[in-house]
Amino acid sequence: MIVAFSVSPSGPDTGDGVSEAVSRAVRVVRESGLPNETNAMFTNIEGEWDEVMDVVRRAVEAAGDGASRVSLVLKADIRPGHTGQLDAKVERVEGRLSAD
Repeated sequence: MIVAFSVSPSGPDTGDGVSEAVSRAVRVVRESGLPNETNAMFTNIEGEWDEVMDVVRRAVEAAGDGASRVSLVLKADIRPGHTGQLDAKVERVEGRLSAD
């Protein structure tokens, strides 16, 4: 499965934004060893259901450290029996674009 998620703590606005909290979440994902990528809006992670959801849970906890509330947006592509799709899905689209 591939999960795209975004996590952001809420609380008093200190003017510093949420980059520190988000970086704690991204660190958890990268240290998990699962295939992942981060862009301006989401972090994508690929693996089996239990391992991916465990990483998301720990990332939310890391981002929310010290916050009174945490917001989580999550989208999942659940396709049993398929791996390596984090890159393969993009490669299929790029292949079609280059064929035009």
